[in-house]
Amino acid sequence: MNSDEKEDCECATPQAKTSPARGAASREQEELDIENPEASRMKRAAAKHLIERYYHQLTEGCGNESCTNSWCASSMGFSRMDNNAAAVKALELYKVNAKLCDPHPSKKGTASTYLESSTHSNSACSNRKMNHKDVHAVRDNFKDINYLTEEKVYEILDICGEKEDYSPLIRVIGRVFSSAEGLVQSFRRSKPHTKEELKSLQGKDEDKDEDEKEAAACSATAMEEDSPTSSSSRLGEGSSGDNDVQKLAPDEVSVDIEAVRRVYERLLSNEKIEAAFLNALVYLSPNVECDLTYHNVYSRDPNYLNLFVIVMENNNLHSPEYLEIALPQFCKAMSKLPLAAQAKLTRLWSHYSAEQIRRMMETFQQLITFKVISNEFSSRNLVNDDDAVVAATKCLKIVYYANVLGGDLDTENNEDEDEEPIPESSELTLQELLGEERRNKKGPRVDPLETELGVRTNDCRRPLIPFEEFVNEPLNEVLEMDKDYTFFKVETENKFSFMTCPFVLNAVTKNLGLYYDNRIRMYSERRITVLYSLVQGQQLNPYLRLKVRRDHIIDDALVRLEMIAMENPADLKKQLYVEFEGEQGVDEGGVSKEFFQLVVEEIFNPDIGMFTYDEHTRLFWFNSSSFENEGQYTLIGIVLGLAIYNNCILDVHFPMVVYRKLMGKKGTFRDLADANPVLYQSLKELLEYEGSVEEDMMITFQISQTDPFGNRLMYDLRENGDKIPVTNENRKDFVALYSEYILNKSVEKQFKAFRRGFHMVTNESPLKYLFRPEEIELLICGSRNLDFQALEETTEYDGGYNKDSRIIKEFWETLHSFSEEQKRLFLQFTTGTDRAPVGGLGKLKMIIAKNGPDTDRLPTSHTCFNVLLLPEYSNKDKLRERLLKAITYAKGFGML
Repeated sequence: MNSDEKEDCECATPQAKTSPARGAASREQEELDIENPEASRMKRAAAKHLIERYYHQLTEGCGNESCTNSWCASSMGFSRMDNNAAAVKALELYKVNAKLCDPHPSKKGTASTYLESSTHSNSACSNRKMNHKDVHAVRDNFKDINYLTEEKVYEILDICGEKEDYSPLIRVIGRVFSSAEGLVQSFRRSKPHTKEELKSLQGKDEDKDEDEKEAAACSATAMEEDSPTSSSSRLGEGSSGDNDVQKLAPDEVSVDIEAVRRVYERLLSNEKIEAAFLNALVYLSPNVECDLTYHNVYSRDPNYLNLFVIVMENNNLHSPEYLEIALPQFCKAMSKLPLAAQAKLTRLWSHYSAEQIRRMMETFQQLITFKVISNEFSSRNLVNDDDAVVAATKCLKIVYYANVLGGDLDTENNEDEDEEPIPESSELTLQELLGEERRNKKGPRVDPLETELGVRTNDCRRPLIPFEEFVNEPLNEVLEMDKDYTFFKVETENKFSFMTCPFVLNAVTKNLGLYYDNRIRMYSERRITVLYSLVQGQQLNPYLRLKVRRDHIIDDALVRLEMIAMENPADLKKQLYVEFEGEQGVDEGGVSKEFFQLVVEEIFNPDIGMFTYDEHTRLFWFNSSSFENEGQYTLIGIVLGLAIYNNCILDVHFPMVVYRKLMGKKGTFRDLADANPVLYQSLKELLEYEGSVEEDMMITFQISQTDPFGNRLMYDLRENGDKIPVTNENRKDFVALYSEYILNKSVEKQFKAFRRGFHMVTNESPLKYLFRPEEIELLICGSRNLDFQALEETTEYDGGYNKDSRIIKEFWETLHSFSEEQKRLFLQFTTGTDRAPVGGLGKLKMIIAKNGPDTDRLPTSHTCFNVLLLPEYSNKDKLRERLLKAITYAKGFGML
């Protein structure tokens, strides 16, 4: 030991004796300490020495089995504590000058090793290639470090690596990462330099040393303050945080994210250090939750967001050790962030790569799945009441919108709103008299985070990672949708509805929520009608009744719907009840299915001329030259809306751009890919052409179209378009204007009328809130994938049949041997539609019931309830012959 180090040790003892008094020193004395770094260093060394002795006393004891010191691990009544708690307690004991045991002779070896540890480290550090002053700074500042930088972490890591003892680093991480104040101040990125400052960057190392000395002195003084003030009361007091935020963009934070990632990469490979992060997060989260809930800390210091950024960079958050306690608590804290903080976090994360977004998404998804699988949720124990699942879902929403915001956005091409509002029901006054307000009068529900960000899910053409990855299937399986829908409608603060986070639900679950909404609205309209008839004395008409002739279905249905739409549009929201004239079928759903099927076949008949059919794509598009008036398209929109409202599937074939337009987005060049692939390919080649477009192609801003009668029609994309040549410079404008004309302008009148009719039925529905355009198509058209194996697994039996019955085995063998067309005919015969419902045939609850012994009668069905009545035929050949005849020639309804 050299003379300087001996002098340090000799000075430490008297300094330690006066340290409690020093805790109440005046500000003037503190300033003198800062100005005299040598005196300050000695004081910190003495304090560090005493605190370490208290720590070892709490964790190892003095070795005296009859020790009476209540704060010694060797005493009889002492309660063991973990390392982090012992470190905190040691600091408290130092502040109050608590009793310190002398090492017992039985502990002499350990104690002497401990007492000499500081001098031994001095000797080891003196051999390093750094000056004496730096050695003392690194050695003494471990206990004084209240925030971290990348450089500080590496310095401590190097020293710990040389001594092969990582406990100092573990203690520092535990202290900083368990403190909101410390974490917020950590890993700050350097401020951008001005031109004048750039000249002095050569001396940044010297400046940095001085800054660190000043920070160490300040933190040493703070360590001696005996104040129980929470982190929230201290945050925001300095002006530096506010100044940093004012200079930051809306999608920037003051933390150096790349530095945080590098630090995690080096530290997480060490298991002991990883445990320190875990334990610190457990201590940190409840305090953060309290800060955000009660102290409004973010509004005072927006830098508070830094701690969430830092914690979420931990790649091990999804590991099993975190799932039990640490991550659920952190999610609960994060879910308390105010809307502005969530939006800022979303904007920041939207700049992350797809892999980073997926990592964060999987972290929250794993927690949701873990909690769902490890608990038994039911109608009495709702998943909505699980704080961890709810909090993780709220956090997942932030990642979801970051995924949207970071994707391929189209926020400009929006459809204009209807010029005329949807007419209100004539029953509105009566409803108000009865104390009934029309639901959602203020308009459809919009997510607050969407509003804050100024972006919608439908604005995203291609997200960073597919939307489907955000769906959590285990959650969908345990979710009681009737209860969840109730919470969705009531909108109470103490009950969470997963319908407010539709991205986590699959199409089947969302369809069930929409079904409840439609049914409740039907019952409400029925109740209002009953009360209306009692007040006015008019005839009771609780249903939307349509009596049609099978041979004149379009004339009868559309005329009746037109009258209803003009007189009282609210009647469209009543339950549909269809009756075919001259037939005895009672509509419990099956008659309506066939009605829609027949109407769609007639409407989309090319001979009528309302829609054009593309043989190549097998899709329909609006006929811009149709002679039908706008009212006819309005009625078709009503039919489409009624199909959704009454849970019926239609065999319609529109390109995806129609559903995007229904959801408020205009068609663009990219939508031509499926709407008109030939034109899309031609325009794409034009954009990619490397030669001279003007000289080689000789096209202008005037285009031509052919009407249904073969006449050629010209249209100028710009004024005097025939005189404006398309060049390499303006070809992008030409493509955009061409696409705009084909998909929007040319069919503007027809589509607006169509959309108006659709909204007459669905304007109060949460349809837009819950579903994306591709899901709307699935809702209307059903699934094109017919999995009869899944249908067999879910089919139930009645009347004496079971899955092992001879006739049932022969039935499924026969059905599986049918062609694709025959299978569709069977579905049409049994369920009223040849399409699978949302979720596939496995979601179709079909029942096969016994209909007597062997006979020559054909099989029959109740399409309302998906019931097949099957006689017990004597052999397989007869079964096949009778079944084929039934499904091929079935038409009309009758009473059995």
